[in-house]
Amino acid sequence: MSGTTSSLLMSQLSPIFADIDKKTFNLDPKNIERLITKNTSAIVPVHSFGNACEIEEIEEIAGKHNLKVIYDAAHAFDVLYKGKSVLNYGDVSTLSFHATKLFHTIEGGALIIDNDEVAQNARYLINFGIRNQEDIPYPGTNAKMNEFEAAMGLCILDDIEQIKQKRKIVSDIYKHELRGLVKFQEKNKNATENYSYCPVVFKNEEQLLRVQKALNERQIFPRRYFYPSLDTLEYIKPKQKMQISRDISKRILCLPIYVNLERDDQQLIIGVTKRNL
Repeated sequence: MSGTTSSLLMSQLSPIFADIDKKTFNLDPKNIERLITKNTSAIVPVHSFGNACEIEEIEEIAGKHNLKVIYDAAHAFDVLYKGKSVLNYGDVSTLSFHATKLFHTIEGGALIIDNDEVAQNARYLINFGIRNQEDIPYPGTNAKMNEFEAAMGLCILDDIEQIKQKRKIVSDIYKHELRGLVKFQEKNKNATENYSYCPVVFKNEEQLLRVQKALNERQIFPRRYFYPSLDTLEYIKPKQKMQISRDISKRILCLPIYVNLERDDQQLIIGVTKRNL
């Protein structure tokens, strides 16, 4: 994700990319080890679109090289891996609570940290570095959740199972109607789904642009999520060429998926998509 990459750069770290798996869209563990050097400090995989990474393989590599694992779990709220929350794995997981997410507090997010000292330092960081009224031992910022955001989160949390079930229905209809015409993300068989997104991959970019234009003309605005591929950004140094990421990013489009998507509207989206393939 661009936010993850930006946070590394702002911390004066150099992101070194490893290419993704073309079916799962997640970091391919086979591409990690050859990129590890004495300067490597952590592995930062993304549970892309809420699809759980190959956790055991990644953490085995991290253990072998004494590296931290920080999961970008922005999309992975309420995902289980082998019966446990996917957030239980790694040293830190980051969640997004932006308004477009399955669970949201309008804006913001959370850190899930498996270390009391690191967790305490994070609490200082989000509150200007303040330990108490007379002690400010760390630099920090104002990243606290306000009461209105907390209230929104509690309201949504009450209905989260119903929200997931309704989104599943929408997702299942897309898969039934479009199977064989577009490619869908291959899900981790050891993990549950949360139906955060419905990404589809077209045959080529021209096909994607044709479908996108036709939908836009009907005031329907699907998103080209994870486009462009991060390795193509001008400010990324050193330059690295991720062939699979570049290919998938040019062909992937997230179709509208939300609780109140009317059946007729979804059929319109499906019909427009089919006619423009």
